[in-house]
Amino acid sequence: MSTRTVLHEADIARALTRISHEILEANKGPDDLVILGIPTRGATLADRIGGLLTEFSGRPVPVGSLDVTMYRDDLHRNPTRSPQPTQIPAGGIDGKTVVLVDDVLFSGRSIRAALDALQDIGRPAAVRLATLIDRGHRELPIRPDFVGKNLPSSREERVNVRLVEVDGLEEVTIES
Repeated sequence: MSTRTVLHEADIARALTRISHEILEANKGPDDLVILGIPTRGATLADRIGGLLTEFSGRPVPVGSLDVTMYRDDLHRNPTRSPQPTQIPAGGIDGKTVVLVDDVLFSGRSIRAALDALQDIGRPAAVRLATLIDRGHRELPIRPDFVGKNLPSSREERVNVRLVEVDGLEEVTIES
C-alpha cells in the first residue's frame, strides 16, 4: 500500500480561508448564516470556518454540529457507528442559510442523511455545502457549493483527512 500526502497544514489553511471568503461573498455577508459541521472532522472544519467568517466579517457567525448517524442508509452494514451530539445554535435554523460542512464528499450519502436530519430540526431558507475534499464518485445528485480541493480518485483508493484537534496532525493523504 502506498500513501501520498496531497494537502499539508498550510494547504488546508489556505483552502479553508478561500472557502470562508466564498461563503461570505455568496451570502453577501454574514447575515442569517449558520454553519453546521458533520461529525467528526466536518464539525472541526465548521468551527474553523465559523472562526474565519467571524474574523473576516467582524460579526459572530453561529456554528453547530449535525449528527447524521440515525439518518444514514448504511447502518445495517456499519452498526457500530456511535451517534455524536447535534448542537444547533441558539437562533435555530428557520429562515437561515445553513452551510453544511464535511471533510470528504464521496458518494453523497452522508449529505443526503444530513438533509433528512435538517428537516427534523427546522426549515432553513437555503442549504449550501462546503467540503474540504471532493473526490467524485457521486451516487446521488449532490454537488458542493464550496470546495477546498477536487481530488479525483479511484474507488479503491482511500482519502484520509487528519486534523490536529482530532488526530494530532494536519494533512490529507490518499492511500492506494
